[in-house]
Amino acid sequence: MSVGIVAKKDFRDAIQSRALWALVGTFIVLSVITTYGYTEAPELFGTQEEATFGGLVFFTLGFTALFVPIAAIIVGYKSVAGEREIGSIKLLLSQPTTRRDVFLGKVLGRAAVLATGLAIGLVVGLLFGALLIGGLNAWALVAFVALTLLFVAVYSAVMVSISATTGSTTRATTLAIGFFVLFELVWDVVPLMIVYVVEGFQFTTDYPDWAYIVTNVSPSTAYSSGLFALLPGVADSLEASSDAGSETDAFYQTPELGLVMLVLWIVVPLLVGYYQFNRADL
Repeated sequence: MSVGIVAKKDFRDAIQSRALWALVGTFIVLSVITTYGYTEAPELFGTQEEATFGGLVFFTLGFTALFVPIAAIIVGYKSVAGEREIGSIKLLLSQPTTRRDVFLGKVLGRAAVLATGLAIGLVVGLLFGALLIGGLNAWALVAFVALTLLFVAVYSAVMVSISATTGSTTRATTLAIGFFVLFELVWDVVPLMIVYVVEGFQFTTDYPDWAYIVTNVSPSTAYSSGLFALLPGVADSLEASSDAGSETDAFYQTPELGLVMLVLWIVVPLLVGYYQFNRADL
């Protein structure tokens, strides 16, 4: 059984989840509602006076940056741990299937499920916004959807890898939620704490260039920086205030760092997750 076959089977199993489709349906509805709110009254959301498609893309980013991790937790936390807990993983491995096939198949299958739902929701919401605005920036649409799918791949890799490190769904849930809380909810204060310690336990407003790297460790921050890298013209036209657009002499303090971080968030968890799964006593 190859990676592709495992991925197809996992995709079919995961896509039958009512919780998943309820979440996707909620995403589509909220996407349409927030898009309507932005196009009709952009000033209420702290944006420019007149709604534009580029502005809508950057506005939607904040919504998807929160939704993707939550959806990935629901879809991925039991992907491997659940099968280990009930023992079905042994049956799967009794066929001509390697642990590598199972692990990568789970990652691809869960990523495909999330990508399908998210792509539908994003396209529906953004095209609805384009109709209301009366204009469509095709490159902004394609770039944003492609970047979001990369973000989906990141969280699929992370959550399946977390699931592969344990045979307990309870522990997998705890680790998955812990990852989300650390890197998405409280990570903003981590660079501040590191600088505080490095500066001799003193606060400073002159942050070193390397703090930018620490900030972009958060997947959602890297996702945001990546959009600045792909759509610099749109960002400039919106006069968006972000460190990603600041001038600096440091070669790494550019929005492209976000794209590098997203790739690392795929590669590193996959290596760690597969190593742990490969050496586990099933």
